[in-house]
Amino acid sequence: MIGQLRSVVLDCPDPPELASFYEELLGASRLAGGDADWVVIVASGTRIAFQRAPEYVAPVFPDPRGSQQFHLDVLVEDVEVAQARVLEMGASFVTAEDADAFRVFLDPVGHPFCLMWLS
Repeated sequence: MIGQLRSVVLDCPDPPELASFYEELLGASRLAGGDADWVVIVASGTRIAFQRAPEYVAPVFPDPRGSQQFHLDVLVEDVEVAQARVLEMGASFVTAEDADAFRVFLDPVGHPFCLMWLS
């Protein structure tokens, strides 16, 4: 082993704002010491950091040129309830490519994530 994963880091225009979205989505806790340029939350033992990118450009999804490159899968108990809530929080619905397993959304600044459930 060369090293251990420390954090997953998402670029964004407003780290505190996007961190709040993911805190609610994942039931996460915010670590002390963040600022307007860097915020860290912990969700299920995993650190997710939000880093200010002054010239942030949202990923294109679906991207006709290739893959989405990175996304989070979020396991939920009731996809209908979860979908309604993430849409209220500012997410956008993209597609339900496999309607029996997952639905794809974009967070408020365009990062894709999936709601998944056990059937």
